[in-house]
Amino acid sequence: MNNTGWIEALADLQRRGEPCVLVTLVEEKGSTPRNAGSKMVITLTKCFDTLGGGHLEYKAMHIARDLLERGELATRLERFVLGASLGQCCGGSATLLFEPLGQPQAQIAVFGAGHVGRALVPLLASLPCRVRWIDSRDEEFPPAIPEGVKKIVTDDPVAEVNDMPPGSYFIVMTHNHPLDLELTTAILQRNDFAYYGLIGSKTKRARFEHRLRERDFAPDVVQRMRCPLGIAEVKGKLPMEIAISVAGEVIAVYNRDFGKKTNAERAINSALPAVT
Repeated sequence: MNNTGWIEALADLQRRGEPCVLVTLVEEKGSTPRNAGSKMVITLTKCFDTLGGGHLEYKAMHIARDLLERGELATRLERFVLGASLGQCCGGSATLLFEPLGQPQAQIAVFGAGHVGRALVPLLASLPCRVRWIDSRDEEFPPAIPEGVKKIVTDDPVAEVNDMPPGSYFIVMTHNHPLDLELTTAILQRNDFAYYGLIGSKTKRARFEHRLRERDFAPDVVQRMRCPLGIAEVKGKLPMEIAISVAGEVIAVYNRDFGKKTNAERAINSALPAVT
């Protein structure tokens, strides 16, 4: 079996940033074993190449799409006991490796297209992130927007806060303090973010904390705000130095949660019992 079509498909999907799962047949034992090392690539709507067909491949598709729908990032190994319904009449077993690829580690909203924003967004775009870059001033954006970044010009940036999914990352650097406060209020009211960073000094933080208390925000909610934002050990004030510091903090946050299972996760082998 010529099992090479998955290579081109995988390259194309990664170039377009579309999540997929690479499935590899690690081993099969039985009377008519398939080719070990066979691979297929599975997206939510398409499949590329084959493991040899049959119900085993159907189950592989089911598992892969379940991983994609839940945004699972961890690699996993699954063993199946083979029977007639899995494409083998004489029993045996098969082991498949599932490797989710292309899932963004972070959904990020960056408010502000000033000097630091223009330094930061290309860094975030080079990471496994999806970025919405928001400002009311179209002329502040560079002519070329990095791939994977959605430019949003709007007279109401605060309304964009609610368009982000739970667990998002918010970075506010507008150089407009009243707007920063309104964005902070909207973000903290949600209180379902993975990270919120606000550009500014310790003095700005103290001023914002006072105003947020006046708006009846609980202290533990306000403490979730990172201001000053970025890695504390990076003291530079140049836009690129600040951008690298903020990008490093974003990486630290999503690496902290990498591979953790959610309470809603179920064991796939229990959901798809082996058929003998």
